Amino acid sequence: MRRILILLVIVAACAASLGALWIFRGREISSFVDRYWTVESQSAPIHSIAYEGNGTGGILIVNKLSLSLNDLPKSMSLSVGSTKDNQFALASSGKVFAFGLLTSTAENTGDMTGQSPSWKRHIYYEIRWKKASGADLQMLWHYEQFFYPGNGWGSGFMTHKGPTRLTRVKINE
Repeated sequence: MRRILILLVIVAACAASLGALWIFRGREISSFVDRYWTVESQSAPIHSIAYEGNGTGGILIVNKLSLSLNDLPKSMSLSVGSTKDNQFALASSGKVFAFGLLTSTAENTGDMTGQSPSWKRHIYYEIRWKKASGADLQMLWHYEQFFYPGNGWGSGFMTHKGPTRLTRVKINE
């Protein structure tokens, strides 16, 4: 009986320790795990791509989905522009990925309103683009998605400093 009580106390102490660890450091643990493993929930082909910015930073718009290129980690260099062949391109670490011929459109404006969320979760958006020439582009964004009582989960595209960022760019020429 004494062994069972000691084992029960040890199990309860471990469960309490894990619960406290999750409460106080869950965000860091989740971000660490997300670096190595995420779950794909949806995949779609890219039909349109656009850019709003000055060449460093700004917003990359993929199929009407706005992805932030602001607040990059210090180890990541990224620039957006055109090639000598007038193609829309992205460059990182000395490598260039050309998306296709450059066209321009009128600027789109919008309004923003809001309320306070009660929960939040992490969501990720990834672009994987492979060309027939063998060129390959991989980009990964990390966003926080907020839950609003009465309205449910938000869109996940609230761009604010800190957890909203481009986390990875890889170009293979």
